[in-house]
Amino acid sequence: MFRFKTLATAIAMTASIFTLGSSFADTAKPSVVIVHGAFADGSDWAKVVPLLQAQGIKVTVVQNPLTSLAEDVAATRRVLNNQQGDVVLVGHSWGGTVISQAGTDAHVRGLVYVAAFAPDAGQASKDLGQGYPTPPGISQIAADSNGYLYLTPQGMATDFAQDLPKARTDIMTATQGPIRASAFEDRTSAAAWSSKPSWYVVAGQDRMIDPGLQRAFAKKLGAQTTELQTSHVPQQSQPAEVAKVILQAVNKVASSQ
Repeated sequence: MFRFKTLATAIAMTASIFTLGSSFADTAKPSVVIVHGAFADGSDWAKVVPLLQAQGIKVTVVQNPLTSLAEDVAATRRVLNNQQGDVVLVGHSWGGTVISQAGTDAHVRGLVYVAAFAPDAGQASKDLGQGYPTPPGISQIAADSNGYLYLTPQGMATDFAQDLPKARTDIMTATQGPIRASAFEDRTSAAAWSSKPSWYVVAGQDRMIDPGLQRAFAKKLGAQTTELQTSHVPQQSQPAEVAKVILQAVNKVASSQ
């Protein structure tokens, strides 16, 4: 009986130490939460995620319903609530609008915008391109009978991801997430970037969000800016470079803990 109790005690102590060690490892570095954009799903980030995980970073990609700003923000906040410590929040395209609102969460210590909208408080995404050329890809957005927008196969291949092979854009067309048209009319009530450090990846060959508009966003945010000569999806055509920017944000947040 004594030996059994001793063994049981040892196992319990070992488990406690292991749990403590795991908890420390999980919280030593900020985790990364990624918010995908319209006409995509979480698989849009499949090339970047393993590069971050290889550096010991916990990564979660939000699966947005793409039904409204409020519902996408709610989905993001559910993921943020599951994080153990500080978070670097990443948003692509429409996801930039989402993180501008959801990024006010106390877990979030840094924001990374990737070819993304970056609205002020009170702005709607549909209003952000005023004064800039209409991107060619807009002509390839179509509406269905349910009030959702999707991207045509031609638009995916020639405007959304023109630097990817057709075999890849065919898959992206099939797996894309249509977005409710009214979501682009939803206005933010906050701008998290106004009080938190930001990084911005400009896609210099973007045909969905004008590169000049992206540069203006980056300047407005006071963001540390990296420009890549890619389509609207640098996370797919230059994943290592996008991962590098996210790691810069993670390391900066970690050093300020």
